[in-house]
Amino acid sequence: MSKVKAEFDADALAAGLETFGGDEAERRAVARHARDLADSGRYEADADVEFTPEHVVVQLADASEGSPAERWNWWLSALEFAYGGYAEFQVRQWRE
Repeated sequence: MSKVKAEFDADALAAGLETFGGDEAERRAVARHARDLADSGRYEADADVEFTPEHVVVQLADASEGSPAERWNWWLSALEFAYGGYAEFQVRQWRE
């Protein structure tokens, strides 16, 4: 029997990102990029870890400071260094 993968909950991530400040547009932009990364399956293949909103929030909490987008880009830079292929998921700008 095959396993059905649950769809990534971008709304749950956007809500979880409130702990890092930023405005709603920034949090939604990060959540969209995270959903794209989840859809690619790249992180789960590289890290062998389920990619969930909760996991993302924990990873971003490791950043010493910054807004949701700054923390997301910090984490993606580390993944780019470790595995390659993550630069396309960085947040470049968001509408305020």
